[in-house]
Amino acid sequence: MRYFKNRKLVFASAGLIICLSLEPMKVSASNDNSGVLQVAGIAELFENRLSEREYIEIAQQAEGASWGYTNIGIANVTDSNLNVRELPSMEAKLVGKMPEDSACEVLELLEGWAHIKSGEVEGYVSLDYLLTGPEARIRAKELVQTVVLVNVDGLNVRVEPNTDSAVLTQVPKGEELEYVETLEGWVKVAVDNEEAYVSGEYVTVEDRLKTAVTMTELRYGMGVSDVRVDLVEYAKQFLGNPYVWGGTSLTKGADCSGFVLSIYKKYGYKLPHYSGSQANSGTKISFSEIQPGDLIFYNNDQGVINHVAIYIGNNQIIHASSPKSGIKISKYNYRTPAKYVRILSE
Repeated sequence: MRYFKNRKLVFASAGLIICLSLEPMKVSASNDNSGVLQVAGIAELFENRLSEREYIEIAQQAEGASWGYTNIGIANVTDSNLNVRELPSMEAKLVGKMPEDSACEVLELLEGWAHIKSGEVEGYVSLDYLLTGPEARIRAKELVQTVVLVNVDGLNVRVEPNTDSAVLTQVPKGEELEYVETLEGWVKVAVDNEEAYVSGEYVTVEDRLKTAVTMTELRYGMGVSDVRVDLVEYAKQFLGNPYVWGGTSLTKGADCSGFVLSIYKKYGYKLPHYSGSQANSGTKISFSEIQPGDLIFYNNDQGVINHVAIYIGNNQIIHASSPKSGIKISKYNYRTPAKYVRILSE
């Protein structure tokens, strides 16, 4: 097998040049493309003895689909989140968190840090926990998920792929649904752990990667207790963790009611492990009364409660959604709410 020795392979794509070399590259703090492409982490590829064919394959993979990113980065953490800070310092204020395997645009490289933008979050992350360059693109191809983007308000999600079918729920414009498959005139989706159908006329199917979560997503009104604030912050620690049917583990896996049960248990509340039973606990309230820490319930097409989430403020919830998405943040009306309940006495 023939190897590169003191040689470089240059691969050009979309006006960018990727230079693969056995010599480690220096990280540039400049804002131009060359500085971003010469990134930390790639040196590991060069340290391995790769054949010419393998180098070419890596370059070809690296120049693939960009998913809207010019210089993509991927959070390289396990069972945790990558902190995004206001300044390139471990003492700087947190402005967001990148869940495991989420993506960002790398704006600039500094010594040991990357200036990034991910979703609504812009700040700095440690390069020790960020894949960049070809390595990030290769990883992104393994992570990209197909989603269904809703283009109209109040889109009917139906039990069967026809307009005579019962409506499971309605979803607002801009909501993302989990993609299952495309049918003639219809798109099969997953809403939490249920499969349903939406008209292909009112949605767009596209590939996307996870992005960061802002630290300012919690907006509290006057009179919100410290217990509520603490409960919501505690729940957010488990973002991205797995969904497991019947589970109650915040780290190894929980279903929707198991997640709520375990969060509330920390604060001295004992709840049943079934969303329908949880809906009959506490006090029923209206949405105008809702505060962070209250519960929102959702039902199926037969009117039976089958999902629960914790309201976190700013019209958002946190919930264990499905095996595909795990614990995530959504808009409170990502599907039509059926009931609002207050458990906390604070």
